[in-house]
Amino acid sequence: DQDAAECLRVVSGLFPSVTDFEREFPSLCFALATGVGKTRLMGAFISYLYRVENIRRVGEVAKLFVDAGMITFVAFISPYRNDRERARNILEDGEFIEVYVKCPVEVCERRDPKGQYRKAKKGEIKEFTGVSAPYEEPIDPEIVLETDKLAVEESVKKIIRYLEGKRMI
Repeated sequence: DQDAAECLRVVSGLFPSVTDFEREFPSLCFALATGVGKTRLMGAFISYLYRVENIRRVGEVAKLFVDAGMITFVAFISPYRNDRERARNILEDGEFIEVYVKCPVEVCERRDPKGQYRKAKKGEIKEFTGVSAPYEEPIDPEIVLETDKLAVEESVKKIIRYLEGKRMI
């Protein structure tokens, strides 16, 4: 049908092969092939595509600032390694510095002034990263900030030391 064809057209630009897509989204492939649960899965997939495109756009805008000679900090929730790798590939080698702000979900929930983690655990917020949606930890980030162990000032100093060590500042 038309939805499935459009979905596969978009997917072809994101995944090098159908096998890669099938490995990432086996349930969606089943739904497209059989029609079972297609509407719900298509909605989840469209949400996923929106997030992928948003991270790509942020990477492109960051590149404009980097090309203008500015140190650019971008703070976005990007739960998928593939998205972060695509953003890294937009920039030249050494220009993308992945800072993994690592914190246990329980600590994030305690710090949450809006109560979003609690709402996500109750099912009131769908697809909430780290609760009802996955988060793929970075494999080899340039900087790791364990914010349950470091004060804000210590985290900032760690970033500054890294940038000084790379002679970026």
